[in-house]
Amino acid sequence: MSNSQKVIIVTGASQGIGAGVVEGFRALGHKVVATSRSIQPSTDPDILTVAGDIADPATAERVVREAVARFGRIDTLVNNAGIFVAKPFTSYTKEDYAQVVATNMSGFFYISQLAIAEMEKNGGGHVVSVTTSLVDHAIDGVPSVMASLTKGGINAATKSIAIEYAKRGIRANAVSPGIIKTPMHGAETHDALGKLHPVGHMGEISDIVQAILYLDSASFVTGEILHVDGGQSAGH
Repeated sequence: MSNSQKVIIVTGASQGIGAGVVEGFRALGHKVVATSRSIQPSTDPDILTVAGDIADPATAERVVREAVARFGRIDTLVNNAGIFVAKPFTSYTKEDYAQVVATNMSGFFYISQLAIAEMEKNGGGHVVSVTTSLVDHAIDGVPSVMASLTKGGINAATKSIAIEYAKRGIRANAVSPGIIKTPMHGAETHDALGKLHPVGHMGEISDIVQAILYLDSASFVTGEILHVDGGQSAGH
């Protein structure tokens, strides 16, 4: 493996933004470890797929172990896995709470710990997480307390990791999207969702992929929460 090739772990990699991130890093010649509950084996020898629930610490352990066994190291972790449950705050059930916290926060915590430990062995690395612009700019009619609680926590943790590991060559950043055209949103919703952004339209998966690729290449950028949200966080 050449010095210019990186080994990238991508969570939530089977569709939407995660699948786009896998394609983006492979187009640059990097090796990718792709994980999600429904991930299918790949015929690409430079893509290792690991099926499992990222909320389970055993999945995080398996992903990191198999990444190192197959490719020898970990350079970048993309924490993309996440779920969004839109309910009025008082309507969330204990099950909703447990599910969102498990996927969004535990899924971030366990694999980030293990990946950073591997990055320390190699003298550097990068953790980039996908959060949401709703953390900074709540929208009337889009109930998002659980998203703000969990993804807002990841924004804060990103800055803490960036400072704690800055002198060890490990960077941490986040991309904070607006509403993106993914399989989560049917085409019939696009006009209405687009109007929630000052630019008047939804974002594309490629917008988020490009932001992640930028942050991964930007060696002087750490602790950054990069808003890719059509102006949502700036105001209305």
